[in-house]
Amino acid sequence: MSKTNTQALQRAYADEGLLRRTRTRGLELLRRIWQYRLSYLFVAPFMICFLVFIMVPVICAFLLSFMYFNSLEAPRFIGWENFRYMVSQDLLFLKYALPNTFKFAVIAGPGGYVASFLLAWLISILPGTWRKWFALAMYSPSLTGGIAMTIVWLPLLSGDRIGYLNSFLLNLGLIKEPVLWVTSKEHLMTSMIVVTLWSSMGIGFLAMMAGILNVNPELYEAGRLDGIKSRLEEIWYVTIPSMKPQMLFGAVMAIVGTFKAGGIGTQLSGMNPTPQYAGHLIMNQIEDYGFIRFELGYASALSVFLLLLMYLSNKFCWGLFGSKGDE
Repeated sequence: MSKTNTQALQRAYADEGLLRRTRTRGLELLRRIWQYRLSYLFVAPFMICFLVFIMVPVICAFLLSFMYFNSLEAPRFIGWENFRYMVSQDLLFLKYALPNTFKFAVIAGPGGYVASFLLAWLISILPGTWRKWFALAMYSPSLTGGIAMTIVWLPLLSGDRIGYLNSFLLNLGLIKEPVLWVTSKEHLMTSMIVVTLWSSMGIGFLAMMAGILNVNPELYEAGRLDGIKSRLEEIWYVTIPSMKPQMLFGAVMAIVGTFKAGGIGTQLSGMNPTPQYAGHLIMNQIEDYGFIRFELGYASALSVFLLLLMYLSNKFCWGLFGSKGDE
């Protein structure tokens, strides 16, 4: 037998062995799936919802970001044109949406995160009965955001003399004329950040308070024996390291909440777009192109860009509070 035939025979045996091993692994996988079929049955509702409402839209958005699609004509592949237009020609995105989003996210995100932790810690040291009522008071803004916007913030930040804030400052003599808190370019972003900080006490706040309350008291006693003398040192050396999962969850929720914000500027100002685009965020840009101009391909490209920003921010949080076993 020639050398060529020998090599061909060896390759055939190797391919047959690989096929046999693959078939064996496939059968073993099917047997294990059937063995744990009840577990998969319980997981199935979540997985179906995750695939239908998260994975499929993300994949569709990624595919549409490379196409021109106006919801009437068939999608047409245009390659990187949408992204090229985003970073070179979309002046509304480059001048307003992108810097406003970063400013809003950098201040409102970490600010709300720190405020959630501090309020959770302050409430955790209260007696049990008082703790429940204060926790409810801090959490309620996230449940009644629309109602609070109508009956609290709009009357408070009204730009005339009847507005509660203007009336209060005029009576004290701190201002000489009413300030346009939500309809001026100078103050709209500040108002948006303040309202967002107030309404950011959501599920992340509850997770942090649960993490603080579940810290083993023996760790505090051991810390005192090791030389910890103040509450601040207890927080830094005992509380935060003991509740890293809750800190990570709160950070992720804060990132998602700030980056997906968009309607708060139009709600406060009553204008769309906001005055001189002072409160124009990436979400407003996506809604503009997706639901007003019906340029769904470019709106998908903006959505993919926003998703990438959220992913990188989440990775940063994983680096701060995550561990190798969590990834």
